[in-house]
Amino acid sequence: MLRCETGSMPVLDPNPQNGQKKLLLVLGAMLGITVLIAIIATIASP
Repeated sequence: MLRCETGSMPVLDPNPQNGQKKLLLVLGAMLGITVLIAIIATIASP
C-alpha cells in the first residue's frame, strides 16, 4: 500500500486502528451536528 515517510496515516484505511476509528467517529459526529443545525436553521427561517 501507500506508505509515507513522514509517519502520517493512510486516508480511509480498510481496517482502521483504534485511534483512527475514534478520530473518524469524532469527525463524523461533527459533520452530523453541522448538518442537523443547518436543517433546523433552514426550517426556522421565515
